[in-house]
Amino acid sequence: MVKRVTGEYSRNLPGAGQGVYAISVAAELAGVGVQTLRLYEQHGLVIPARSAGGTRRYSHDDLARLQRITDLAGQGIHLTAIGRILELEDANTTLRDANAALAAERDRLRDGPSQR
Repeated sequence: MVKRVTGEYSRNLPGAGQGVYAISVAAELAGVGVQTLRLYEQHGLVIPARSAGGTRRYSHDDLARLQRITDLAGQGIHLTAIGRILELEDANTTLRDANAALAAERDRLRDGPSQR
């Protein structure tokens, strides 16, 4: 179980998309080998940030994506198919976010005072 840090300490934590974990730590947290992470990167399934020196840095978002990849791989799905699944899931998320933004704008326009 992961504990959430709140209060004054939480503002010092990196954002979910900020790369903070080295490849060895990310591999351990994801439950896969370092070579497996490199293979996933070669297939474009995960693209970690890089430090100024070129070291891979994995974020919390990357770790969540790695969990999804390992879940799909555990079901026997080929890496090419996993890539397509992730691509479609990402597109679906983008569309849902755009739809929510449009709905909020519609509601704002519908509920706001008339300027005419």
